[in-house]
Amino acid sequence: MKTFSTIAALAAVSSVIAAPSVTQPLAPRQSTLQPITVKGNAFFQGDKRFYMRGIDYQPGGSSKLSDPIADPDVCSRDIKYFKELGVNTIRIYSVDNSVSHDECMGLLADAGIYLVLDVNTPLYSLRRDKPEVSYNSDYLQNIFATMDAFVNYTNTLAFFSGNEVINDDTTTSAAPYVKAVTRDMRSYLASRGHRQIPVGYSAADVDSNRLEMAQYMNCGSDDERSDFFAFNDYSWCDPSSFTISGWDKKVENFTNYGLPLFLSEFGCNTNTREWEEIKSLYSTDMTSVYSGGLVYEYSEEGSKYGVVTIKGNTITKKDEFDTLVAAFKGTSNPPGDGGYNATGGASNCPAKSANWDVEGDSLPAIPVAAQAYMKNGAGKGVGLAVKTGSQDGTRVQGGMSSGIANSGSGTAGSPSTGGSPSASSSKSAAHLSMQPFDKSPMILGMVLGFFTLLGAALL
Repeated sequence: MKTFSTIAALAAVSSVIAAPSVTQPLAPRQSTLQPITVKGNAFFQGDKRFYMRGIDYQPGGSSKLSDPIADPDVCSRDIKYFKELGVNTIRIYSVDNSVSHDECMGLLADAGIYLVLDVNTPLYSLRRDKPEVSYNSDYLQNIFATMDAFVNYTNTLAFFSGNEVINDDTTTSAAPYVKAVTRDMRSYLASRGHRQIPVGYSAADVDSNRLEMAQYMNCGSDDERSDFFAFNDYSWCDPSSFTISGWDKKVENFTNYGLPLFLSEFGCNTNTREWEEIKSLYSTDMTSVYSGGLVYEYSEEGSKYGVVTIKGNTITKKDEFDTLVAAFKGTSNPPGDGGYNATGGASNCPAKSANWDVEGDSLPAIPVAAQAYMKNGAGKGVGLAVKTGSQDGTRVQGGMSSGIANSGSGTAGSPSTGGSPSASSSKSAAHLSMQPFDKSPMILGMVLGFFTLLGAALL
């Protein structure tokens, strides 16, 4: 985005009894849209190939951060224009995870619109300069709470684990933490018995490491790989073409890539935007690799990317709004499956180089304090009104990663030596000892046995 202790025994038993079960997921709150799934390197709506025709949506931007789908008046105002544009997906960069979104998500579903959601907020996100500090249990608790708030809407299409954390060659050492967050989010969905909503990353379009980042997010064990990869691309500046823009080379570079790929932002504004790229994006020139994209952006936030201006409650369409409508209307999706790669498959991890400061696929282990969320849930989110966040460390003992993860578990194997994990870090076969919540069935059995003996003594 451009602008932007222990617990008493009886209390422990009580919490175990009250804790949600992973075998009892909540029923979906909305059922008017069929959930989107991943097959090979593409998205599908049932048996039909799904292409994102979307727009990025955050009125107020990062300077006046608010949740546009927490207010039914705001979302209903803007859905009218989404429908006029002909979009089927919106992306939101930050939401208030402490409030209900039932009404707006229902209105979006009724309009045939899916949501791609960034789970981070400005105060609860990874720091590219200190990823090992900002990757902590407070941070994970809040993003898991955000997922809980949206996981049961069938029109929640996907979650972004991060946006442009790596933005040049000097910040690639943060990549293992981005991938660890992605792994943890996918593990949380599975552990809680939720629908497996696709989880992936929105990358900056850094020419020197774009492909390496994509390969990295798709290498290693199945539990470590992303469900999709996206990047923000402003390289097509009208007037241009499939070859002049270099989009032909990007298709070539990503041929045989095993994950769905889409543009999480596009729409260069160097010149007048005629949206000529839409004809290529939804043609067989690209659909064997790409699954559409998201226009940047809906509302004008001072950087001249918006297609509407908002003043009070008045919406004014800019000229490029109508041009975008015409471009979408004039471009049909290709027939059939668009030539997608049905088998998918993992990539090889990129080699360490001057442009890629990561070796192998070793990831930081999930913080010990955060493992309880997998069994008991994350609880309530902090919302957007907080003044302090999670980025400077954690207030919870065991809140930061304690080592390198065992592949296939996410839990620690070897002690952390600081810095980014690498292939040279040894991976111990030993797993962490049983966590407190793992002992809960044993504690429950002991207490129930105690009361059984007590009852027998009283007879």
